Amino acid sequence: MSRLSGRLRTLARAIPRLLMKPLCREPEHPSRILIAHHLLLGDTLLLTPLLAKLRAQHPQAQIVLACPKAIVPLYAGRPFHVTAMPFDPRDSKSVRDVLLSGPYDLGIVAGDNRHSWLALGAGCRWIVGHAADQPAWKNWPINRRLPYPAAPAAWGDLAAELIDGPPPRAYRPTDWSTPQPAALPEALQLEKPYVVLHPGASSNVKRWPDARWRELAQRVEALGYLPVWTGGPGEAELIRAIEPIPRHPNFAARLGLGELWHVFAGAQAVVCPDTGVAHLGRLIGVPTLALFGPGNALIHGAGRYWSDVPFIPITIADMPCRDQPFIFRRKVAWVRRCDRNETTCVAWREDHADCMGRLSVDSVYKALQNVLVKV
Repeated sequence: MSRLSGRLRTLARAIPRLLMKPLCREPEHPSRILIAHHLLLGDTLLLTPLLAKLRAQHPQAQIVLACPKAIVPLYAGRPFHVTAMPFDPRDSKSVRDVLLSGPYDLGIVAGDNRHSWLALGAGCRWIVGHAADQPAWKNWPINRRLPYPAAPAAWGDLAAELIDGPPPRAYRPTDWSTPQPAALPEALQLEKPYVVLHPGASSNVKRWPDARWRELAQRVEALGYLPVWTGGPGEAELIRAIEPIPRHPNFAARLGLGELWHVFAGAQAVVCPDTGVAHLGRLIGVPTLALFGPGNALIHGAGRYWSDVPFIPITIADMPCRDQPFIFRRKVAWVRRCDRNETTCVAWREDHADCMGRLSVDSVYKALQNVLVKV
């Protein structure tokens, strides 16, 4: 099924309901709530403050989270008593399942407001989302549109503000049930304490130069820890390029998210770019060093909700070309980030973006040493 087919199926159910929108009233005590989105791993995990707040505000409600298929295993233990429902706009069964899962009293749209049509098609009687998505048709099904605040904040905290009430208490790793892996990797049987190095990222401009990963692995080993490489689907070659002669365990492209969780949980620390697994490290509570180049360490950092977990952003605070004031297609005055790729990057240096190149091995190593002393 194509993405277009999924949209047509959704619109066929949503458009008749759009005519009834003026008659809708905000529910005081919603008993069924749908969170509609199709975000990547990191942005999906950044919805955790919203889940925590919804559960605190509506302790008896059934909360359903539309969720990309690969991420669903992380929610198998039903954290915050939330049900994760697989959703892929290109998969006919998942589109149909979400549309037929309603009706709902409340729908919350996270990120791209195009999914407000999914919420409407699923029978959400009242829909809330952030304002000013482009083009305007994305916003039509939304009953309550909240503008982004004038003051800088972490996006996870902003997502929680889509509903009224006090912010959720700070996250504790015990809030999340450990997912059961399909098979435990041999890294868990290693007697030597290890540090996970995860070089891959969702974009090449977030990649740290290979030679620096190689040097960091050598320094980790010199400290008496075993470097363990991990990576997502398609990143096995990346690790082979960094370490052509294999010297350390390499689990790139071999683990699902459930298995990766257990590898991270057994580590003394995790070092990775600003990518989805950085937020996974926060959920687990393992000390996580995240290398921020084009991304904004405030927007995708710990914020208020993850303030008690060991998360260390490493970044150049005032990178001049981190100058795009956009987040989820909305122009927000205080936002400073970069969504360019390797062909449009204004500061590309042979095999890396300048913002990543300015992060030295020394700066990462010193931060890692500080973390390992406290473990």
